[in-house]
Amino acid sequence: MGMVGHISRYWQDIRNKALGHGQLAGGRSEFITALTKATRMLVQSGILALGAYLAIYQEITPGTMIAASILAGRALAPVDMAVGNWKNFIRARQAYHRLSKTLTQKRSLSQPVQLPEPKGHLTINAVSKLTDSAAGEQRPILQGINFSLNPGEALGVIGPSASGKSSLAKLLVGLWMPDKGSIRLDGASYDQWDRDQLGQYIGYLPQSVELIAGTIKENIARFDPEVTDDEIIAAAQLAGVHELILKLPDGYATDLGSGHYILSGGQAQRIALARAVLRVPPLVVLDEPNANLDSEGDAALTRTIEQLKEQGSTIVVMAHRPSAIAAVGKILMLNDGLQVEFGPKEEVLSKVTRVVTNPPLSAAQQTA
Repeated sequence: MGMVGHISRYWQDIRNKALGHGQLAGGRSEFITALTKATRMLVQSGILALGAYLAIYQEITPGTMIAASILAGRALAPVDMAVGNWKNFIRARQAYHRLSKTLTQKRSLSQPVQLPEPKGHLTINAVSKLTDSAAGEQRPILQGINFSLNPGEALGVIGPSASGKSSLAKLLVGLWMPDKGSIRLDGASYDQWDRDQLGQYIGYLPQSVELIAGTIKENIARFDPEVTDDEIIAAAQLAGVHELILKLPDGYATDLGSGHYILSGGQAQRIALARAVLRVPPLVVLDEPNANLDSEGDAALTRTIEQLKEQGSTIVVMAHRPSAIAAVGKILMLNDGLQVEFGPKEEVLSKVTRVVTNPPLSAAQQTA
């Protein structure tokens, strides 16, 4: 798009600024280091001069003068070392604070109890998530989210861009932990689960799909050697992508890492959907699952959600396009990180449509 020259100049400007700041910091560091060395040499020279003066007038012996000079050098050496390693000291202190913050936020390192396989009861209670702003202050990206879902229910999450849909998806699958409130699956918060165990019970289709270098079979199986071929084919059929895979050069053995075959955005998204629904997990979270799909892919997605509901999975779909929520029964509307509406789909959509089609009158209109 003709961006190479502009991006190169932009990168060069950033690099020039970084070099300028680095040169300024280096100059200050060298000045402080030279000043401390000069001060140390001045102090040692002063001690020698004073010692020589006292030795001439036989107030002290020459040996005392030499001893005082050696002791002064040893006493001032730590100051020299502290100045020279000040940068490393600051980095160590920052690393200590980051590590302390991480450890306080993490769960206990003791081995969690192996909880039974969840049914899919999802409860979100007063969940809030904070993020650091450019000014260094924390601001909420999600605040006061409350809802619950039972097995076999599907929820569509709608709202404008940057309303918090993808952030909520990351919280629901455990990529992020809430700063306030709790997310519970069958009554247990995520920190009570073993991470590998919990991951088997959650299906996640992120907004930006990434398939790992390997075969399509390995990607759908989540690279778990214990997953059988029947389970892989069942997941592909549930996602409506089985026929599409068979049309590829090597079918399920098509290697995505060799560079010989590149999937389209829609193909990659449908294969990632099969990976998400492997073994019909109790909780399935789909973030913009039809962003790259055509009408055929939309229809397959709707069938997948309906089949997941029939098999008892709890489904949460983040959507911009109406076709993604065709099979859901409930709607959650977000706006600027706040929960605006939650309830049956028809009821919420009727409220949203009424607000859009009948906006409030301005003061001038009311006067007219």
